[in-house]
Amino acid sequence: MEKFRRTRRRVVQALILAAAGFPLWRFLTPPATAGKPVLRVKRSEIPPDGALVFRQSRIAVLRAGEEIYALSLACTHLGCTVSVTPTQLVCPCHGSVFSRTGEALRGPATRPLERLEVRQEPDTIIVLG
Repeated sequence: MEKFRRTRRRVVQALILAAAGFPLWRFLTPPATAGKPVLRVKRSEIPPDGALVFRQSRIAVLRAGEEIYALSLACTHLGCTVSVTPTQLVCPCHGSVFSRTGEALRGPATRPLERLEVRQEPDTIIVLG
C-alpha cells in the first residue's frame, strides 16, 4: 500500500509540474514566423547602393544596383546585433566582419548572415521572416 501511495504522489507531482511548465514553453521557444511578412518598405526609401537599417527588427534592407535583398542583423557567432557601415557589417561584441552581401570576412563568426526572403511588389518591398 505504501509503495502505491509513493507512485501516485510522484504521478501527481509530475502532472502538476507539467501543467505549470507548459505555459512557460511558449516563452522559451521563438515564434514561428517563417514565410510571414515581418517588414514592409517603400522601394523609394531604399537609397541607391545603400541600406535601410531596422534595428528593432534586426533587419537591414540593402540595394546593390537593381538588386534588393534583406539580411538578418543577428551575428552568426553569438547573436549580437551587427552594425551597418558604408562598406561592411561589423559585430560590436566580438569583432566579426561581414561583407555587404552577408559573407563572413573575419571571425570569430564563420557562417554568413542569414539572407531573408524578399517579395517585391511594384512600389513595396516585403521582407518575409
